Parts: sequence; C-alpha cells; structure tokens
Amino acid sequence: MGTAAGPDTASTPSPADSALVRAALGRPVDRTPVWFMRQAGRSLPEYRALRAGTAMLQACQDPDLVTEITLQPVRRHGVDAAILFSDIVLPLVVAGVDIEIKAGIGPVVAQPVRSVADVDALPDLEPEALGFLTTAVGRLVGELGATPLIGFAGAPFTLATYLIEGGPSKEHARTKAFMLSEPEAWQRLLAKLAVSASVFLRAQVDAGASAVQLFDSWAGVLSAADYAARVLPHSRAVFDGLGDRAAGERDVPRIHFGVGTGELLPLIGDAGADVVGVDWRVPLDEAARRVGPGYSLQGNLDPAVLLADRATLDAEVRRIVQQGRAARGHIFNLGHGVLPDTDPGAITHAVELVHELSGSGDTELTARA
Repeated sequence: MGTAAGPDTASTPSPADSALVRAALGRPVDRTPVWFMRQAGRSLPEYRALRAGTAMLQACQDPDLVTEITLQPVRRHGVDAAILFSDIVLPLVVAGVDIEIKAGIGPVVAQPVRSVADVDALPDLEPEALGFLTTAVGRLVGELGATPLIGFAGAPFTLATYLIEGGPSKEHARTKAFMLSEPEAWQRLLAKLAVSASVFLRAQVDAGASAVQLFDSWAGVLSAADYAARVLPHSRAVFDGLGDRAAGERDVPRIHFGVGTGELLPLIGDAGADVVGVDWRVPLDEAARRVGPGYSLQGNLDPAVLLADRATLDAEVRRIVQQGRAARGHIFNLGHGVLPDTDPGAITHAVELVHELSGSGDTELTARA
C-alpha cells in the first residue's frame, strides 16, 4: 500500500517530502525507502580507517567525525536516509555517568544502580551539554539536502538494563528482579531516563533532524503485561516530551523499535509511534495485522541474510518488499543492525533491488523470487 503513487505535487525536494517521511506517515511514495540500522559502522572500510585510534564515545562527541561517519553510507549505498552516528548510552555519559565501552563486551557501568539512592544520584542531562550534537546535526542537515536525517535515542527500559546489570546481559534477570521488587526505585529510574531521552531527541529535532527512532533494544525480554504496566508509560513519556504535535511542536515521524518484540508490537505502537520497527522473527504482513492500520512498519531483513549468497538475498528482499505492502506504509530495513563482517557490496545491492522492485509496481515479486 505504501508504494501506490508518487508525491502529490512537484516542488523543490526537501526532507519533509522524502519517501522516508511520507512512508512513515502513510502517504503515497514512488518507491519503498530503505536505510539500515548500523549502516554507519564496522562493515565499512572507510569507517574503520576514520575511527582508528579514537574511542567510540569520543568519536560520538566530535562533530567532524559524527558528520563524516553519518554521511559515509549515504554516499556508498544510496540509502534514503541517514542515521545519526551516536551511541545508545551517550546521553548518560554526557550527563556524567561513568560508562566505558569495552571491546568485545559493550557498555560497562562503573557503579551499577542498586537502590533508590543510586537512582537519585544519577546526574541529569542538561541541554547546554549537547552543543557538539546540535553542531553535528546542523552540519549534516546542510550536507544531506533532501535526504532526511534520523535522530535517535535509547528507550528508558534498555538504558535501565545497562545501569542495573552494569553492562550487557542475556537474561536481564537483575533488571527484572529490580523492576518487580523495587517499584518506587524503578518508577523513578525510568522517569529520569525518559526525561534524558526526550532532551536528547529534542536537541536533534530542533537542529533539523527529520525523524526520530527510539531504540528499546531489549524490551523483548518482558512479558506483554510487564511491558504495558511498567515500561510503556515511560516510552510514551519520551515521545510526549518532544512537544504537542497538534501545535506543530517537533512534529516529525517517530519510529519505535525493539528486538524480540513480536508479542509487544501493538504496545510498541501505542507508545506514540508512527512507525513500528519489526525484527526478522515476524513476517511484515502478520506484523501489519498485529499493529493495525494506524501504523507504518519498518523492517525486517535478517542481518545474517546479507552474509548469504546473492540468490538468497534477492529472494528475501523480494519477499519483504511484497509483504510490506500489507502496511499503510513500509520502510525497508534490517531486523536489527548490520553485522561487522557484512560485505558492503551486499548492502548496496539490497538498496538497489528494493528501489527497483518497489518502483516497478510489480505485484508478482515473490512468484519470481
């Protein structure tokens, strides 16, 4: 449905009338827009060369590096959107939380949260500390022209898991135990993180970002009941914190994504999203049924398919483009991020194939896969 027609009027190209923004809002587009989570990163040799000798969190606070790294995949792959080069824990780091990204491990928190006192001791993120961010976004908007820039932030639950666990976790057992046994501390923690995420997103939108994505990477470890009661209100608060959409305050498309959230998809949308991100586990036509007609979808190629042979990749791209037509609008993406060992040529090929298939109006894609 999202590839039915071209823009309503011919005008000077702008991000607000881009295929990505139009698809996110369920408006007609001339082809399915495509971008990839982690499209700027270790799969690109130019990224590895530029980042050599610079720590991740340091690079994320350097406007020159942020600008160049964000632009690299747009130049190489011809994707329909740029995603700001940053890190999910950056707002915490900028606020003053002691976090180090350790190679082969991920973010490690020096003093994990264990009590209400620990929650209250967390520093607030002040907008004045985000000058590097607004500088980078402003430069990118100027460089990108009609290509939209997607800003992003980590959702309260996912950031809470790092703070409570002290680093990455497979089971998130300590987080869930804290959530259930320390309800007051949990409430205060997620409320604080929601304010931080909103401040981080507002800075990006005010500087010119054309859309935002809230990453709740680990929400899929929760039951629907726990998510609805203990997490959803705080994710909604992040989007609400952007302002009154009816009044035109920061009225940009909002994308909400998590991994393993097949049972949570209707709730993910209910948090205030225009677009529900879908990982590779749920076919897009089924995801469209679950979330209902009021949302666009983003996804959902398994990142591992980019490592497979070209025939397999082509068949999967065809399937997803076809199934994405069940939604009011479709943004082609992966079901999670680009894997480090991915051949950049496979990414470029996938982008070109999505554009070819969706622009052709071909309704027999899967039959010819």
